[in-house]
Order: sequence, then C-alpha cells, then structure tokens
Amino acid sequence: MSAMRIALAADHAGYVLKDELVAMLGEAGHEVIDLGTNGPESVDYPQFGARLAEAIASGRADRGIAVCGSGIGISIAANRNPACRCARVDDPLSAQLAREHNDANAIALGARLIGSDMARACVAAFLDTDFAGGRHQRRVDQLTKLLQESD
Repeated sequence: MSAMRIALAADHAGYVLKDELVAMLGEAGHEVIDLGTNGPESVDYPQFGARLAEAIASGRADRGIAVCGSGIGISIAANRNPACRCARVDDPLSAQLAREHNDANAIALGARLIGSDMARACVAAFLDTDFAGGRHQRRVDQLTKLLQESD
C-alpha cells in the first residue's frame, strides 16, 4: 500500500483504539491527521464525525477512520457530509467490500465491539483495497445523484 494522508477521529469511547491506529499508520509511513479526542472525558461523537468528513471533503485527507463505542453514531455523523462515504465495519471482508464496491473513503469502528487486532485487520483491508469501478461506479454515481436531488 502506498503512503496516504489518513484522518482519524474518535469520541471518548474510541480514543484508545484511535491512538493505537495512529501509531500503526505512522509506523507504516502514512501521514496521519489526528482530529481527537485524546482523553476519557465525555465528548459528543457528532463533532468528531463532522471533523473527519470535513478533512476528506477539503482534500486534507485521502481516507478517514472514525471510532466510537459502536461505530454507528460517528458513521452517521460523518455521512452527513456528502463528500464522505463512511462504512461501519467489523471485519476485514466488510472493510474490503466497502472499498471495492462502494468506494468508501472512510470506515467507522466500534471500540466496544471489536478488539485491537480485528481493528488493525479492518484498517489494513480498507487501505489495501482499490475501488473496482465498473458496475459499482454506476451505483456510487447514483448515491451522489440522490444527494444532489435532496438539495
């Protein structure tokens, strides 16, 4: 996998796992953008999901990784930004398919649901997989069109 700019964001339930992934990605030679949070004090996940999506939308990050307790709330928050296609994943196959079929540019992980080793495997699959294009491109285009029609 070639070096990428990867943004990571987490709430208080996900910051420990986020910090582990920050270290892993840095060691692998990626440019890491740590958007917080960085401690156990209670914070609101929507703010961190929005930060992650904005980093992708602005071009500051090529990909994003969001972490909260379940991965659900922060993925919903990130997906409020039309530039973000964040898939909540809990195994390497779902991470691979999110990239291959849906051109996901972000994944969300549930720190209370998967362990560190599984999270690392998900991230590796996400970063190592290319978008397949072809018939999948047509479907991703339809997602974009749905967003444009709702404006």
